[in-house]
Amino acid sequence: MSQKTIVSRRRFLGGAAAAAVGAPQWIPASALGKDAAVSPGSRITVGFIGTGSHGIGRDLSGFLAQADAQAVAVCDVDSRHREAARRLAEQHYAEAMKQGTYKGCRAYHDFRDVIDRDDIDAVCNATPDHWHVIPSVMAIKAGKDVLCEKPLTLTLAEGRVLCETVRRYRPVFQTASENRSIGVYHRMCELVRNGRIGELKHIEVGLPAGHSVQQASMEFTDPPKGFDYDMWLGQAPYAPYCPARCHWNFRWILDYSGGQLTDWAHHLVDIAQWGNNTEDTMPIEVEGTGTFPTEGLYNTATQYHCKYRYANGVTMDVVSKGPSLRFEGTEGWVGNRGWCGRLEGEPASMLDSQMKPNEIHLSTCPGGEIRNFLDCVKSRRPCYSPAENGHRAAGIAHLGNIAMMVGKKLQWDPRAERFDDDEANQLRSRPMRGPWTL
Repeated sequence: MSQKTIVSRRRFLGGAAAAAVGAPQWIPASALGKDAAVSPGSRITVGFIGTGSHGIGRDLSGFLAQADAQAVAVCDVDSRHREAARRLAEQHYAEAMKQGTYKGCRAYHDFRDVIDRDDIDAVCNATPDHWHVIPSVMAIKAGKDVLCEKPLTLTLAEGRVLCETVRRYRPVFQTASENRSIGVYHRMCELVRNGRIGELKHIEVGLPAGHSVQQASMEFTDPPKGFDYDMWLGQAPYAPYCPARCHWNFRWILDYSGGQLTDWAHHLVDIAQWGNNTEDTMPIEVEGTGTFPTEGLYNTATQYHCKYRYANGVTMDVVSKGPSLRFEGTEGWVGNRGWCGRLEGEPASMLDSQMKPNEIHLSTCPGGEIRNFLDCVKSRRPCYSPAENGHRAAGIAHLGNIAMMVGKKLQWDPRAERFDDDEANQLRSRPMRGPWTL
């Protein structure tokens, strides 16, 4: 697809949404044709790469609920997953198929076949963590807008490659995270940013501990029919197949992920960044202790306590004690316990504080990350969680894992994205198994 064609298509999709400089960053559902009044030609066509439980249950289902989007392709290395996704899409569009306004959803085994289609405007990437960056970069270079699941990256180095690709090609890019659309976190950060707890001094982020393992056989065997295991491994080192390695449980293996620390980073570390007004940077110092299993298949940290310091003097602890968030200032604190738990703080009167027109009002989208993404595809405005945000939120978790692995306090240069330690710098990237490369 030529760059000229891409630009023309995007201008068409933008329409009136891009006409006014002051256009809102989110559009009410009632204005988007929830009564199915959106014409087929004005819908944003989406291809889905990775259709496991989250890819179907959260992403595909989420896009199907949007009248101005249309799922036209699904891809997974597991035939069971991709066929389930195809059936769901075609059931959803059954009436349109009867009327001839929907030509069906094609199912692919190789993500490159999705990216190569000229009639696809956007790609949703819900692959395992080690497959987040390569397809996203390829899709961007092919002129697609991209929504990619969290954690955005497997390493610090590939995160920088992704961000520079976004900078060069200027797609609409969303790191898929619902927390910026959830009222309690939006409110929490506005209270902090507007000084309701005084000067911010410390942040405590609680994340889950352990390994949330879905039971599967540890026996080494041949991959099941319809599952391209070599493609699933991709850039990761070769390892013998066993059911317990793949799908959900990849999160607890360092070759493919970073454990609970990276799995939850964009949920709550990103919100810590938002409240601290440090979305355009990262901490300058990190140290950490943790427990890494030395036997068995799963080797990501089960317990961890990482300490960070920012250039603005704010300190942050990320601790494996269950989801929670707490901002502490010179005049009080605000936070919550549990994911999306109710807002708490002292003084209690602060919780009812109203933001004045001249104060900071943080951008959000009550409809969630998918709605925000589609609105931005039309307006060509940045999403509420662009690539740099996703890279830094995942990167903070990577800093913690690296500090625990080398066992020392590290200084980090957020601009150069380098440590003051040679051993730690070696861990910013990992070798990629051919033919995959960035």
